[in-house]
Amino acid sequence: MSGGFTDHFGSVAGAYAHYRPTYPAPLFAWLAGMTPARQRAWDCATGTGQAAIGLAAHFTEVVATDASASQLAAARPHPGVHYRLAEAENSGLEADSLDLVTVAQAAHWFDRPRFFSEVERVLRPGGVLAVWSYGIPELEGEGPDALLQHFYADIVGPYWPPEKALVESGYRDLVLPFESLETPPFAMEATWTLEQLLGYCSSWSASARYRAALGHDPLERLRPALAAAWGETALGRRIHWPLTLKASRRGPAQADGPAGTAASPG
Repeated sequence: MSGGFTDHFGSVAGAYAHYRPTYPAPLFAWLAGMTPARQRAWDCATGTGQAAIGLAAHFTEVVATDASASQLAAARPHPGVHYRLAEAENSGLEADSLDLVTVAQAAHWFDRPRFFSEVERVLRPGGVLAVWSYGIPELEGEGPDALLQHFYADIVGPYWPPEKALVESGYRDLVLPFESLETPPFAMEATWTLEQLLGYCSSWSASARYRAALGHDPLERLRPALAAAWGETALGRRIHWPLTLKASRRGPAQADGPAGTAASPG
């Protein structure tokens, strides 16, 4: 790995694998329907594989790369997913070999001009690049949600890396190469217990940076207050994340729609 990579999640890879939310199945079906074939997809900055495993239901092969060896070590194995250690800007993949490139909750960390050049190199004509992110979670219940927002903004808020601002803007200023595609709305929702929510908060990069800087866990400040407001802690509360998806197609565009020449393995 080059000296430009900062591993924000290596120390929380286990929590990331266990507690990060999954993406909606209709998202992966839509992506597969937009590609010229369903042979090979690259999930870049895969983390612990949440998006890669969703793609594996639709593509013959999914190559999932990350620059963090710790993240890859915690990734869930899947027969259709091949994990590799590689930076986003230097994938090591063959030119013109991919039908789809995805980046879930990670494009804000990249050297994007270099990454887009790499995408242009490896994506087949008519192939699709899709990036998405999710913002601040909204928790059911006014009291618990206020505590979560306070934790996000005020307790660990000063420890968010500056790149996080692009996520909070809903990728508003992120411009993809190639022809823009109109994307449908997708929802990310879950019902979690208190412990699941706390585990998710522990996986944030800001929580890891807080621990490294101050030597104690920021969850110690959130847990008692949130438990008092939660009620029965084993009961689940609904959580909603605003999801932003952007997609573009490398020319030439497919006039007849997706070819779908390779059968879906799922």
